[in-house]
Amino acid sequence: MNELDKKINQYFAGKVVRKDLTKLVKGNAIVPTYVLEYLLGQYCATDDEATIAQGVETVKSVISKHFVHRDAAQIIKSQIREKKSHRIIDKVSVKLNDKRDVYETSFANLGLTKVVIDDTIVKNNQRLLSGGVWCLITLGYQKSDERDASPWIIENLKPIQIANVDLDEYKEIRKNFTRDEWIDLIIQTIGFNPEEFTFRSKLIQLARLIPFCENNYNMIELGSKGTGKSHIYSELSPHGILISGGEVSKAKLFVNNSNNEIGLVGYWDVVTYDEFAGRTKKADRGLVDILKNYMANKSFSRGTEVFGAAASMSFIGNTEHSVLYMLKHSNLFEALPRDYYDTAFLDRLHCYLAGWEVQKLRNEMFTEGYGFIVDYLAEIMKELRKEDHMNAYAPFFQFSDSITTRDKTSIGKTFSGLVKIIFPDGVFSEEDAKLLLEFAIENRKRVKDQLRKMDDTFERVDFSYINKKTGKKTYIQTLEYIEYKVQLGLSDDEPMPEEEPLVIETKANGDQAKLVEGQKIIRDNQTGISFEMLFGAFLVGAKEIKLTDPYIRLPYQLRNLMEFSKLVATKKDDLEEVKFHLVTNNNEEYIQNSKEAFQQMADSLESSGIIFTYEFSDSSHDRSIELDNGWKIVLGRGLDIFQKTNGWNDIAEYYQEKRLCKACEITYVKIKV
Repeated sequence: MNELDKKINQYFAGKVVRKDLTKLVKGNAIVPTYVLEYLLGQYCATDDEATIAQGVETVKSVISKHFVHRDAAQIIKSQIREKKSHRIIDKVSVKLNDKRDVYETSFANLGLTKVVIDDTIVKNNQRLLSGGVWCLITLGYQKSDERDASPWIIENLKPIQIANVDLDEYKEIRKNFTRDEWIDLIIQTIGFNPEEFTFRSKLIQLARLIPFCENNYNMIELGSKGTGKSHIYSELSPHGILISGGEVSKAKLFVNNSNNEIGLVGYWDVVTYDEFAGRTKKADRGLVDILKNYMANKSFSRGTEVFGAAASMSFIGNTEHSVLYMLKHSNLFEALPRDYYDTAFLDRLHCYLAGWEVQKLRNEMFTEGYGFIVDYLAEIMKELRKEDHMNAYAPFFQFSDSITTRDKTSIGKTFSGLVKIIFPDGVFSEEDAKLLLEFAIENRKRVKDQLRKMDDTFERVDFSYINKKTGKKTYIQTLEYIEYKVQLGLSDDEPMPEEEPLVIETKANGDQAKLVEGQKIIRDNQTGISFEMLFGAFLVGAKEIKLTDPYIRLPYQLRNLMEFSKLVATKKDDLEEVKFHLVTNNNEEYIQNSKEAFQQMADSLESSGIIFTYEFSDSSHDRSIELDNGWKIVLGRGLDIFQKTNGWNDIAEYYQEKRLCKACEITYVKIKV
């Protein structure tokens, strides 16, 4: 275990589990993660390897003996008949048979229907009436001579969820973790390896949890396939339900007027439309109108009665085109069904998560570390729905006057949700508040920017905030605006952030670049960045280049070095030689491989007129490029500015502009020669 895993086990003993164990016990059981971790939590919530090994075998045995596979349903029925009683794990739902005046149960995998269930069980577990709940059920069998009587008897039923949690204890223990440690704990709880994610990428993953801890939160995420959108909403909490966007109806979602049954929003904390995108999909226009009213007013009507509900709404789907294509030819909502392509409906969305920034999941992105038993976190999230941190930024910042009430509410709810997830004790610094507030503003601004493209009656909003202590005004832009502003020929209808100056000014005739001192801010997940863009113009005329970067040892770092070397080769005079010296650090594990790689590079570059040399320095921690033409480029992260690609079959492996970046700053300084 690493230090974080040790700390997690120290403070949350019995409430955490090693996340790779889920795969070990799942087998071919089609069952949500929270069900498996509920069982693992009973037998494997420890860091003792012997206990874990024994617990895994116990859980495997439980799954083998009690989980109902559809193809083995008849065998299970036979076992129940022979034994007269047997415990099973299945997903059950209940409906009222008003003709017989009894509640009847259906078993998803076992295939049984119309099994009578005691009224008391239904009264204590009302979500059984809507959508189905995974349960531990003791099912009995007793033959009856009565006509049409069912022999199946539900002797006991227990929904699979932790009975209670201590929120005060949770908040108190939070104080023992730094912000980044706590974020990594939540990321590991989701099942991901935090080392594979940038800070912004982690925020996006955490934002997917906001509907579980924030009442009446409306969000949409559109992006690429295979990024884990559905997983969050179907696997990590028993309080959310995932439905196909094409299968929903007014009766299913809100109220069935024929039998007065309340729909999904009355029973679930989160209702998620899966596969929401698809321009050809049909929807009930009346449903869209009811949904708009519910998303705005937190209520729906049944005849003359009006009911309130707290269910959050999430809409997830896949985009059909690249972000640049959508921005150029339409807007970021273009993939939605026509009936939902409605500005009044879309304006109710508090947050538009940029799903295209989330990388497709790779094996190394999954964690083997410890995280909360997801059902424990789910119950904590449910408890946190009772709290409100919408205005917790107010001691530090205030919005511009042009931000509307609806915009403020949207931003505030996103901010509140992130506070609950990252700072559940409500203690955070001004810098922490700034990070969360800017993220919240950006995700609301994305909605508003697209609405303005769809309908010019929407007025421009100044999405900025003022620091109350310094009086400094900060403008927020969406990342895609920053990335594609030049390609789209967009004008500055809103000022760019002050920390984003132009570094290279091109003369009107385009022949020569005028280089100026300044700083380039690169954001997490930003694309469109290349070594050519950052360094190309500064390398022209340089005869001696010194690169100081302490971390050139891993394969992708060596690749970056060769790509920089290629740029040097393209910028030098063919008739001249360039001396290129690398100062780096290393350790015993990598030093021999590095020496061999550097020597091969030196041999390879010689034919291009580049004299490559290197040295290892234990005292060098700075990162910079020093050029004999009068420039020094200070590198916040060295050459390591790109996130990992998906390997040789990913275009980003060969095309720097397609790679997602890591947040860093690059400073250009004029020095005396």
